[in-house]
Amino acid sequence: MTNNNNRCPWGTSEPLYETYHDKEWGRPVSCDIRLFEKICLEGFQSGLSWITILRKREGFRAAFAGFDFEKVAKFDANDVERLVVDAGIVRHRGKINATINNANRALEMVEEFGSLATYFWGFEPKPETRPSELSWEVLKTMATTQESVALSKDLKKRGWKFVGPTTCYAFMQAMGLVNDHIETCYCRAEVEAERDAFKRP
Repeated sequence: MTNNNNRCPWGTSEPLYETYHDKEWGRPVSCDIRLFEKICLEGFQSGLSWITILRKREGFRAAFAGFDFEKVAKFDANDVERLVVDAGIVRHRGKINATINNANRALEMVEEFGSLATYFWGFEPKPETRPSELSWEVLKTMATTQESVALSKDLKKRGWKFVGPTTCYAFMQAMGLVNDHIETCYCRAEVEAERDAFKRP
């Protein structure tokens, strides 16, 4: 069992966080469904803690057809009314409508780029823009980056909702576009090796 002293501090508070930190966060993802799910869940997280979303993730998956954006794009007013009373998710009408809207925007993006992965990985930061030493103190100050600001601006221009720069940076951290495990975290080297072996779309 890994000693909590060897994890990023945010990943030590409870078992669900530990598993998410160890197995998912920062590991590169090219699956369009997972990318869409994450950008939507980060939008739902806005104003809340991530642990709230993590606890409800299976409820979100059930409510939003596994985040298959082809299916979500077909949701109508009846689906919205169904979702605003679904205790398995965060019942925020604006964010529910945004997810349906974003599913339609995702379809447009696939038409243009071939995949969501091709689009999102186009915003991967260049190594020279990253901190040379990533400590917890440094990480805590990095709510946005120039790349997350650019991603947010471009998504908004394309009609996406609930995709501010902080949301976009959290998405980039989680999906492996950056490796923000701190230097002393045991996952950092593992994640960096995965990123090195990862075939960019």
